[in-house]
Amino acid sequence: MLILCSSSKTRAELLKKAQIPFTQKPCEFDEDSISTKNPLEFVKLATTGKFKECLKCHGDDIPILSADTIITDGKNLIRKAKNKEEAKKLLLMQSGNKIDIVTYQIIGYKGKIYKNLARTTYFFEKFDKDDLENYLNSGAWQGSAGACKVEGFCKKYIKNMTGYESTAMGLTIEWVKKIYDIIAE
Repeated sequence: MLILCSSSKTRAELLKKAQIPFTQKPCEFDEDSISTKNPLEFVKLATTGKFKECLKCHGDDIPILSADTIITDGKNLIRKAKNKEEAKKLLLMQSGNKIDIVTYQIIGYKGKIYKNLARTTYFFEKFDKDDLENYLNSGAWQGSAGACKVEGFCKKYIKNMTGYESTAMGLTIEWVKKIYDIIAE
């Protein structure tokens, strides 16, 4: 059994599909307390902060998984949209462009810590205006870094990609499964 220290439905779904037994128990961590604008530094600090809070809440007698995901255009940190207007702005930045989706993950168990930084790069076609408006009105963008759902709205606009889709969805499940198999022995 694994403790997923996240309220993400997508992360939970990835673990279910990988048949990794888990319970979802997020702990509070204020990502807004992080002042860096450097995308890689931010994702590492956010994941580490969440992990430390989960250790305080749950200890490490059961494996703990903490993760955070960000989007970057190569220089800017793109986080979750706070409202529909911000979501539109973020999505228009991605339309017809290249983005990197970066996920940092930490698994801790009985004093051992495993860390993974993974990146998936997407090259998008221009988004159709009407399709974009429908997506924005649906609210499905909420809770996703950059308002981007690569398994949903953005999927039909992918020209090319490198990396794992699971990384872009919030967990590099291939890595998580490998580590879980090691610690489950």
